[in-house]
Amino acid sequence: MNSLLKGKKVLVLGVAGSGKAAIHLLLKAGAAKIVANDRRDRKQLQQVIDEFLPFPQVQFVTGGHEVSLLKDIDLIIKSPGIHPQIALLQKAVQSGIKVYSEVELAYLFFQGMLVGITGTNGKTTTTSLVGEIFREQYERVHVAGNIGLPFSEAVLSAKEGDIVIVELSSFQLANIDLFSPHIAAVLNLTPDHLDYHGTLESYFSAKKMILRNQRPENWAILNWDDPEVREFASSARGKVLFFSRKEELGSGVFLINNQIFIRSGDQEYKVCNKDDIRIRGLHNLENALAATAIAWAGGIAPEKIAAVLKTFPGVAHRLEPAGEFRGILFINDSKGTNPEAALNALKAIPGPKILIAGGFDKGSDFRKFAGALQKEGVKKLILLGQTAPLISKAAFEAGFSNILIVDGMVAAVKEAVASAKSGDTVLLSPACASWDMFKNFEERGNAFKEAVLALKER
Repeated sequence: MNSLLKGKKVLVLGVAGSGKAAIHLLLKAGAAKIVANDRRDRKQLQQVIDEFLPFPQVQFVTGGHEVSLLKDIDLIIKSPGIHPQIALLQKAVQSGIKVYSEVELAYLFFQGMLVGITGTNGKTTTTSLVGEIFREQYERVHVAGNIGLPFSEAVLSAKEGDIVIVELSSFQLANIDLFSPHIAAVLNLTPDHLDYHGTLESYFSAKKMILRNQRPENWAILNWDDPEVREFASSARGKVLFFSRKEELGSGVFLINNQIFIRSGDQEYKVCNKDDIRIRGLHNLENALAATAIAWAGGIAPEKIAAVLKTFPGVAHRLEPAGEFRGILFINDSKGTNPEAALNALKAIPGPKILIAGGFDKGSDFRKFAGALQKEGVKKLILLGQTAPLISKAAFEAGFSNILIVDGMVAAVKEAVASAKSGDTVLLSPACASWDMFKNFEERGNAFKEAVLALKER
């Protein structure tokens, strides 16, 4: 374990999944004192507190993030969801106290091959797909990060030489220092999380951090079709490998006559037909191309890549079939947490649709999304959550008027069924985060699935 933290006094801000994993890693590293701080009260955290009772060096402070917690602290490990503008963090920066994300902490202890994947949309699907492809060739592969399993938790169980595929959010990348993947992929960039980063430039800069510490022998996998991502190549320190859905590339991963090809130097390999890919939608074709490029950089044989592309079913809460009722198909796309992701979902599903959307306001612009509703076959828009009035206004101004605002998921599903007929699809793709009404997008997606199941049980 890394000796840099031995004897240090560390403040862990937020003790949910990643924070709890960070505490375990700090204990193993020999930290002298760990202050675990969370805005929730002790009653809400009792189960976590009980878990660390055998460790007297762990002290819990609950109910808020007070500046006084900085006394005698050497380092802060910040959970992704904590806003960087809170007074405690602003004071820490002024005082010269390092603020790291949990993935930076985990990186200090990892001795294996690291693949990092970021972007606005498609991260979870691509990370899961890459994990499955790597497992075709390597024995010990872990999938971690923003996908659910904290990187620190994976590091605690990983052995030297293991491979970890990490999904990385802009929140996590904003607080790295030495973190450097052997293979780093940026899938795409569209406006998102402006409530957190403040400006689009700050958001894009956080994503670009994934490339900052790479070495010449490392790989940077970039989306040729996205002008912002393509520009990242100019500052990449590793070898650049592009992927493209729209153009044939001199070197990279691309399509010719609907076939996926890898071209590297004077070598060219056919992977498979795009229609053989099991996950549907143009956005998932891009995810498959990105995964192919990442796997190729990782030394995976083209035939093994093809085998997984043909069988990978996708991930929960991303265009996930949620059942059928009276000939109406229900699709759970709760992972569609921004307008671009929701538009991708609408384009992936043919035929007439009833769309359920709305949620936490991240500062998104809904005008493009609203303007595409009619074109993408939306018959009715059912809205819930904090952004319901904003999306309703944008839709109405775009000429779409069949809109209903409801107060919860059960009501949304019932109204959708009342408006749908056999052959229609009811799609949950919120275009927003879930934090106004639900703990996370998984809880929201499960609420949708439970409401659909209840239809059959009536």
